Amino acid sequence: MVPPPDPEVLAAGVRRGDRATIARAITVVESTRPDHRAAAARLLTDLQATPATATRVGITGVPGVGKSTFIDEFGSMLTAAGHRVAVLAVDPSSTRTHGSVLGDKTRMERLANDEAAFIRPSPSAGTLGGVARSTREAMVVLEAAGYDVVIVETVGVGQSEVAVSGMVDTFLLLALARTGDQLQGIKKGILELADVIAVNKADGEHAVEARQAARELSGALHLVAGADQDAWRIPVLTCSALTGAGVPEVWDAITQHRAWLAKSGRLEELRAEQRVTWMWDTLADQLMTRVRTHPAVLAELDAITAQVSAGQVAPGEAAHTLLALAGLT
Repeated sequence: MVPPPDPEVLAAGVRRGDRATIARAITVVESTRPDHRAAAARLLTDLQATPATATRVGITGVPGVGKSTFIDEFGSMLTAAGHRVAVLAVDPSSTRTHGSVLGDKTRMERLANDEAAFIRPSPSAGTLGGVARSTREAMVVLEAAGYDVVIVETVGVGQSEVAVSGMVDTFLLLALARTGDQLQGIKKGILELADVIAVNKADGEHAVEARQAARELSGALHLVAGADQDAWRIPVLTCSALTGAGVPEVWDAITQHRAWLAKSGRLEELRAEQRVTWMWDTLADQLMTRVRTHPAVLAELDAITAQVSAGQVAPGEAAHTLLALAGLT
């Protein structure tokens, strides 16, 4: 087995901004190998000695909303302005299919070839907890490497949005103006996670309906807004990732939100909450790994699974049995 790289050597290369070393460091922190996890812990402790100051942005939206095209335009605009941009594309299925990763790279062609940008998939290792761990740890590496804007893109479905919203400063929701049903669906779910909303594809024949959708969303948000005058008021904008129209205004809204967080003291509180959440998520991830890989569990797992599937053993009882086999009760 190839030994893990020296954490001190990796840390030095990351701080120099060496792209190959950055990629190698992220591979180490994403690994589930015990020796890699030990090396990753030392590496992250070293890198976290320098406080993170990057702007962390989560971006989500339903499939087809144009997230990758938007990020390509958005990120290219930022690098042209002197920023260094990193993109982590979170996809719980990427470890199985790898298709979306290649698709993202294709749709982010300009950013993928930009020396001031770094694009990396953040695989889940089969679990949402894996998404949370690998993404957070990759963010530490990228921020230490000098990337001052870190974008986390989600697939736009499932609970990954909740996980990502808990690790960024600003959560941007990209919406489409096509049907009232879609807007209603947004209101029922992910809307409450958003800090900034942008109705994308506001170009050509869809420009008018995009503006109308933005007005409807803005009105709905106004109705549900609380009485606290100091609370953040979610802006609803329109943009076109295809033409670039409105994209600078989206960045302005993100920077205004971050300034509000800093001024209110919420940014420091948010980062503290994120560190504690990271601790608990890491604990849950490690416990799950310990259960899944314990020899006694592996020896009995097929039989227990078959019994649960057949209704012969209650799921709760089976879970307790697995914990006992792993020595965790």
